Amino acid sequence: MPLLVTRGLTARYGDFQALFGVDVVLEAGETVAIIGANGAGKTTLMRSIAGVLPNAPGEILFDGEPIGALASAKVMARGIAMVPEGRKLFPSLSVEENLLMGSYGRKAAGAWSLDTVYELFPILKERRGSPGTALSGGQQQMVAIGRALMSNPRVLLCDEISLGLAPVVIRDIYAAFPKIKAAGASLVIVEQDISQAMKVADRVYCMMEGRVTLSGRPAELDRQRIHAAYFGAAA
Repeated sequence: MPLLVTRGLTARYGDFQALFGVDVVLEAGETVAIIGANGAGKTTLMRSIAGVLPNAPGEILFDGEPIGALASAKVMARGIAMVPEGRKLFPSLSVEENLLMGSYGRKAAGAWSLDTVYELFPILKERRGSPGTALSGGQQQMVAIGRALMSNPRVLLCDEISLGLAPVVIRDIYAAFPKIKAAGASLVIVEQDISQAMKVADRVYCMMEGRVTLSGRPAELDRQRIHAAYFGAAA
């Protein structure tokens, strides 16, 4: 049984429908990348899985159980954590306090604690007393990832974590993913950089206008098919 499934997932913002029957599967131990242009529905998909947007119960299954109607706190308690686009750190809190916020509501001990997050991102230990928003963009992203890990998730949702960061910083952040997976988490990564997504993913889903237009393993997807799915026109 897959770890996480969306089945005919729809989502709305008021009268505006943002997702149309989206089917995505994440197996335990996998990294799945969601690619697509701005406005494709990638963030809405992540927000739906995380419980930020309400859905019909059976449209999202986690460990075979319907979670589509659960609030975000209950989704997190089940073992799904999200690193949101834009990081969204608490500006009044220090780095360490931001990290500790991620541990509230978790039900069981696991691989991740302050010590193990600091081992993953040593710079955060050096800056532990600094305001979270006083850090560089890359360091703030590390705090956001560490905060999510503090809940000891089985699924880590990463929404546009490389957006606006320098290539060397992106490299350092992606270098942490094998360690995160080794500690027991499966990954769903939203990424606009197609090359980066293809490097790290076991499977890729391309979205356009709220629909999945292409899916498969990176070795199966050639540039022409990806271009057509991404932009809606032949290369």
